[in-house]
Amino acid sequence: MKKIYGSAAEALDGVLFDGMFIAAGGFGLCGIPELLLDAIKDAGTKDLTFASNNAGVDDFGIGILLQTRQVKKMISSYVGENAEFMRQYLSGELELEFNPQGTLAERMRAGGCGIPGFYTKTGVGTVIAEGKEHKEFDGQTYILEKGIFADLAIVKAWKADATGNLVFRKTARNFNPPAAMCGKICIAEVEEIVPTGSLDPDSIHLPGIYVHRIVQGEHEKRIEQRTTRAA
Repeated sequence: MKKIYGSAAEALDGVLFDGMFIAAGGFGLCGIPELLLDAIKDAGTKDLTFASNNAGVDDFGIGILLQTRQVKKMISSYVGENAEFMRQYLSGELELEFNPQGTLAERMRAGGCGIPGFYTKTGVGTVIAEGKEHKEFDGQTYILEKGIFADLAIVKAWKADATGNLVFRKTARNFNPPAAMCGKICIAEVEEIVPTGSLDPDSIHLPGIYVHRIVQGEHEKRIEQRTTRAA
């Protein structure tokens, strides 16, 4: 089975459709599948729902799809650092479903494991719990959260082999593994593709069974917040 594609656009060919649900890896500006997001922008796919920790910034990450009005709904934990996100949400143009970070990661992981839902104490007594089933266990109240089953997962890794085994570098190993697990199709963009068998099995962070397509490319290294000392 061919997994390596020549470009992000080729890797997305035949996968995209209007109204689809996409799970995206990344945390702040780290580990964002920027090449795939650029290709989705160029494809013009619209009415998208994204499950992602955040929406990048105004000119990077999912933020570029907000600028072109291709995103209908965000399922996120953090919505700062993005003025266009804030503007669209406050004006009622963008639907937003808040999720605590741990809950969002577990919803993705659950979907990847075929688990339809789980109970958690996180969010009990807050707006997060509104409209959700409540249940008591040993005198403690929990809310039911549903697993995320996305049409497509897009992630960014450091290395891959031809079978799709992935290694993430440092904090890019954030939402990428659980996001990759919960998509019907998972496409990974990587910095380097190495020969099959050259990766230490104990160093593989995501098995290739979850990854359907791979694209290699150049990636931008951004600093989210730069603080300097006065000279």
